Amino acid sequence: MSVGFILLCHTALDRAAQVARHLAERDCPVVIHVDRRVKPARFEQLRGALADLDTVRFSRRHICEWGTWGIVGATLGASEVMLAEFPGARHIYLASGSCLPLRPVAQLRDYLDARPRTDFIESVTTGDVGWTIGGLSLERFDMRFPFSWRKQRKLFDFYVRLQRRIGLRRRVPPGLVPHLGSQWWCLTRRTLEAIVTDPERPAHDRYFRRVWIPDESYFQTLVRVHSTTVESRSLTLSKFDFQGKPHIFYDDHLQLLRRSDCFVARKIWPRADRLYRSFLTPEAESQPQAEPSPGKIDRLFAKAVERRTRGRAGLYMQSRFPNENWENGRTAAPYSVFAGFAEVFEDFDGWLGKTIGTRVHGHLFAPERVEFAGGEAVYNGGLSASAPLRDYAPRAFLTSLIWNTRGERQCFQFGPRDNQALNWFMAGDVNAQISVISGAWAVPLFRATGEFSDIRREAARLQKIEAEFLTVLRSPWVKARARVWTLSEFLESPMAPLQTIIDEISPNALRRLAEVPRLVELTGLGRFLQNLRNQGMQPTLVGDIPVDDDFRPAPGRRGRPYLVK
Repeated sequence: MSVGFILLCHTALDRAAQVARHLAERDCPVVIHVDRRVKPARFEQLRGALADLDTVRFSRRHICEWGTWGIVGATLGASEVMLAEFPGARHIYLASGSCLPLRPVAQLRDYLDARPRTDFIESVTTGDVGWTIGGLSLERFDMRFPFSWRKQRKLFDFYVRLQRRIGLRRRVPPGLVPHLGSQWWCLTRRTLEAIVTDPERPAHDRYFRRVWIPDESYFQTLVRVHSTTVESRSLTLSKFDFQGKPHIFYDDHLQLLRRSDCFVARKIWPRADRLYRSFLTPEAESQPQAEPSPGKIDRLFAKAVERRTRGRAGLYMQSRFPNENWENGRTAAPYSVFAGFAEVFEDFDGWLGKTIGTRVHGHLFAPERVEFAGGEAVYNGGLSASAPLRDYAPRAFLTSLIWNTRGERQCFQFGPRDNQALNWFMAGDVNAQISVISGAWAVPLFRATGEFSDIRREAARLQKIEAEFLTVLRSPWVKARARVWTLSEFLESPMAPLQTIIDEISPNALRRLAEVPRLVELTGLGRFLQNLRNQGMQPTLVGDIPVDDDFRPAPGRRGRPYLVK
């Protein structure tokens, strides 16, 4: 017995003619439906190209708008022609004009002959379907959809909202349980004939005419009424991306298609000459028989979807700029932010770079310029030290810096004088290690000269900015590793915090610090802070620093040895 093919054609009619000839020459009857929107001249050209084949027929043309009844109407019309004209077709295979047979027709015929009563169609209940993307699931069956989703989107959305508001619902015809699935199927003649000649077909057609995307539910629902054996899978390889759009196969997918062992693949690029040449030649008849197994290549498609939706960690580019919180990691690698350390220690950048073996930047977000390591004017990837350029897109600046220096840990200073635009970005970045000595901004002010009233105002401004930064770091949404010490806490025992920070940066080193940075001269800091209080400014973030500048631990606490200038 033979297997008949129904081809639904919309574009690339030359390729459809090539496939139809391949099938007809191997004793497979073919019924072709051409979208009524195709120009008559192109349609007649297709008819002329296949006029010499006795087993090729054309069905009445319908307008096939996506998501509407036209596709089902076209399939039913072609099915009627197939059943009437070719009584020897025991199975009918529905495909599109962009489909391509991957295996010899003889193997498909043998496969179906071994399963004479089996209908191959994906058919699952709406409660079990998880692949409906950007659409309606249950509502597609109990609402009316008279408008095109693509061409009449506003009317479509308005009518859906109206039906929801007034509670308008339709009744499913008696005896039917709505099912969903791929529109590409292979049904037995008996089942397809039962669907087409069902006495209740007029009622079924009226109902599904107003169902959304009926080509995914009409045959999938009715096959459960008339079939004795349903195998809920398609023999056609058809993959979809995360937006529900079909993947297109190109010439470089040749080996991938062969590995699937499927009988037909959709959707093929019309100019994929290598694919058509490889699968539509006599040499392809020698392929070994195997069970269709699209699952073999599912892993590759899953990786492709992940790369498209998540991308590479920390990579932002013109072709893929994700929505907020869609990114696969905000930055590409771990980095460390030090707030207040350069103010407390002499040459902290040089000491840290020598200790962990990397270049350490100054204040990358300083208002005057970007303080790259070594005073560079241009850094990796062409990043400029210009502050206006950096402030135009500070997030892009930081992510580009981390991406351009992958493999080398980036460390930089940060403080309340710097641009604060990235506070939340860094706090929500799992790659960030943020260490803060709160109140350290008081040290450079203590060493500054000028009117004390101006210094007091600046101290109040910096404390307010730092307080907002610390509020961000205390948020429950923080993903960065953040540690905060007040200036007084840090000065009591500075060795322990430094050792903790270095251990986190280099966890495999497992060594104690042999060399430590030198504290700046702090004599008189306590009196300076008291003067701020006397002038009405309360330095709350500094901690409790005594007026006599005694930074030794309180009695009963065992301090650690530390070199103080």
